[in-house]
Amino acid sequence: MTDTALLIIDVQVAIVTGAYREAEVLAAISDMAGRARAAGTPVIYLQHGEDSYEPMRRGAAGWAIHPEVAPHEGDTVIEKTASDGFYQTGLADQIARLGVRRLVICGLQTEFCVDATARAAISHGFDVVLASDAHTTGDAVSPAETTIRHHNYALGHLAHPDHRILVRPSAQIEFVHAGNLG
Repeated sequence: MTDTALLIIDVQVAIVTGAYREAEVLAAISDMAGRARAAGTPVIYLQHGEDSYEPMRRGAAGWAIHPEVAPHEGDTVIEKTASDGFYQTGLADQIARLGVRRLVICGLQTEFCVDATARAAISHGFDVVLASDAHTTGDAVSPAETTIRHHNYALGHLAHPDHRILVRPSAQIEFVHAGNLG
C-alpha cells in the first residue's frame, strides 16, 4: 500500500485544447500516470461538468477526458461541479479509504481548479506535491506562462501549521512501488 495518490484535474478536451504548452503538459501527465500505475499508486481523475457551458455538459465531446491521458482500468474518475475538487464529491473520503496522505496534483486550469483543489487538500489534512510543469491554463488576465509561474510560487509558499505544498518538476516526482515499503 502507498500513502500517495496522483490527482489529475480536469484534463478534458474542451479545457486542454489550445492551452499553453498543451502537448508538453499532456506528455508530462501521461508519464506521471504511467509511473504511478507501475508503482501501484492510485490514479484519480477529477472531471468537471458545467450545465451552463455547452462543451462542458456531461456527455458532450468537450467534457471527455483527453484521450492522451485517458483513465485505465482500475483508475478512479470523480465528477465535480465546483473548482474545489473536494466540494460535494466524496474525494476526501475516497482518498482516506485508500490510506492516502499525500496528493500529487496536475491538470487544468492552474488558477481555478488546480489552485482551489491544492489549497483545499491541505485544509483537509493532506500534503501536496504540485507538478510544476504538468498544470496549465490559457491567456486571460495575464499570459498563461505568468499565471503558471505565479501559482507555482504562491502555492509553494502557503503557510499551514501541519501540511505543505511542495512544487517540483514532474520528472522529479517519485512514486514508490508498494512492494518497496516497510
